[in-house]
Amino acid sequence: MIALLLFGSFFLFLGLGIPVAFALGLSAVVTLVTTDGFQVLDVVPSVMFPSMSSGTLLAIPFFILAGIVMQYTGISQRLVDLAFLIFGRLRHGLAAVTIISAFFFSAISGSGPATVAAIGAILIPALVRHGYQKKHAVSLVAASGSMGIVVPPSIAFIIFAVVAAEFGKISISRLFIAGIVPGIIMALAFFIAALFVPRVRELAGLPVRAKTGAEAGAGSTAAGSDSAGNGGSGASVAGDSAAAGKTQLLTTNGKAASASSGSTGTGVGTVDPTVTDHHDGGFGEFMSALIKAIPGLLIPVIILGGIYGGIFTPTEAGAVASVYALVVGVFVYRELTWKDMPKVFLESGVSTAVIMFIVGVASLFSYVITVEGVADRISTAVLGVTDNKYLILAAITIILLIVGAFVDAISAFYLFVPILVPILIGVGVDMTTIGVFMTVNLAIGLFTPPVGLNLYVGAGIGKIRLEEVARGIMPFLICAIIALLLITYIPAISNWLPDLLGVG
Repeated sequence: MIALLLFGSFFLFLGLGIPVAFALGLSAVVTLVTTDGFQVLDVVPSVMFPSMSSGTLLAIPFFILAGIVMQYTGISQRLVDLAFLIFGRLRHGLAAVTIISAFFFSAISGSGPATVAAIGAILIPALVRHGYQKKHAVSLVAASGSMGIVVPPSIAFIIFAVVAAEFGKISISRLFIAGIVPGIIMALAFFIAALFVPRVRELAGLPVRAKTGAEAGAGSTAAGSDSAGNGGSGASVAGDSAAAGKTQLLTTNGKAASASSGSTGTGVGTVDPTVTDHHDGGFGEFMSALIKAIPGLLIPVIILGGIYGGIFTPTEAGAVASVYALVVGVFVYRELTWKDMPKVFLESGVSTAVIMFIVGVASLFSYVITVEGVADRISTAVLGVTDNKYLILAAITIILLIVGAFVDAISAFYLFVPILVPILIGVGVDMTTIGVFMTVNLAIGLFTPPVGLNLYVGAGIGKIRLEEVARGIMPFLICAIIALLLITYIPAISNWLPDLLGVG
C-alpha cells in the first residue's frame, strides 16, 4: 500500500506536468504525512540538508565550473578542428569527428547536455552541409552527447557512489576508470549506426565522392575574423549560432571560417555533401591544431592521472580541474576575461544549485523507500519469482530504459538504487557492473523520446521539431541498446581496466 501511494503519487504528479524534482519531493511528503501524520515533517530538512552537504558531492560544482570555463574558452572548437584534420577526409569522417569530439568533451564536462551544447553549434550545420539530413545530424550529436555521463569525470558516477554506499563498497575512482571502455564501446556503436544513415546524394541515387582540391576550394568557406571560441556556453549560445545559419570552424592558421549551414537537409539534392570545410592538412597543420588543442586534452589526463597516481582524491581533482581551466582560459587561450568571471561563476552556481536541489528531494524519496520497507518488500517479491541473474538483468534493463526516457539520471539513481542494488547483489552482480550498466541505461535515456534532454538541446540548436528528431534517432538507439546489452552481460567490460590498474 505504501509503495503504491509513493510511486502512484509520483507518477500522478508527473502526469500533471509537475517537474520531476518537485514530483519526487511532493510524493515523499504525501507518503510521510499519510502514514505518520504531520508531525513527521520535521525529518524533511534533517534528511535533505545532510544529503546535499556531503563532502563527496563537493566534486560536482568543481567539475561543472571546469566544464563551463572550457566552453567559454572555445576548447570544443579546437577539439573539432583537430579531429577534422585527422578524420575529415574519410568518407564517414565527419561522423567520426562528431563522435570523437563528443568523447573528448565528455571527458571535460561530465554532462550530456553540456556536451551537446558545446559541439552542436559547430557540427550540426557541418553535418547538414556534408549531406546528412538534419534529423540525423541532430540525432548523431544528441546520441554522442550521452557519453558525457559515462566517460570520466562523470557526475552520474559520483551520485551513484554516494547513493549506493550503504549497500556495498564502491569508490568513485573505480567507477571513473570503469567507464572508459564502455564509453569507447558506445562511441563505436554510434559510428556503426552512422554508417547506415543515408546522405542526400545517396537518397537521390548519386554516388558520394570526395572532391578534388580545386573543387573543394571552390565550395569551401572564406576566411573571416580572428577566432573567439564559443563566446559562451549552454544551449542558448549554441542556439543563437544555429539560428544565424552559420558555424565557426577554426583553420590551422588560427583564423576562423564562416560558412552557411545550407539546406535543412529535408529534401534530396539540396545539399552537396562533398564540400569540405578544411584543408587536407599536412604535418605542420596537424601539429598546429594539436598544440592548440593540448591544453583542453590535458584536463582528463590531469584528472585521471592525479586520481590514480594517488596525488589527489576525486573531489580534489575537481578543484584542480577548475583552477587549471581558469588558468588556461585567462592566460593560455586568453579568451576568458575578468569581465566574464561573474557570468561564469553565476552559470556554474545555478547549474550546481539545480543538481543539489534534485539530490535533496530525491534523497527524501529514497529515505521513504528505505524506512518504510518498500525496497525490502520489492526485493523479496522479485527474488521470490526468479533468482535467474540474466532474467533479472533483462527486466531491470527494460525498466531503466523506460524510466530513463522520462527521468534524469540523478533522480533515477535515488529512485531505484535502494530497490535494485540489493536485488542485483543478491544474484551475484558486482557493484562496478551495477554502477556502469545503470549509468549507460540512463545515458541512453538522454536521447530517448519523449523527454530525452539531449534531444531538446540538439533540436534547439538545429532549429528542428522534436518529432522530426525522434524519427531520426532510431539507428543510434538500436546500436546503443546492443552496446548496453554487451556491457550488461559481460562484466569484464566494466571490470577489466580497473582490475588491470589495481583500482579498488
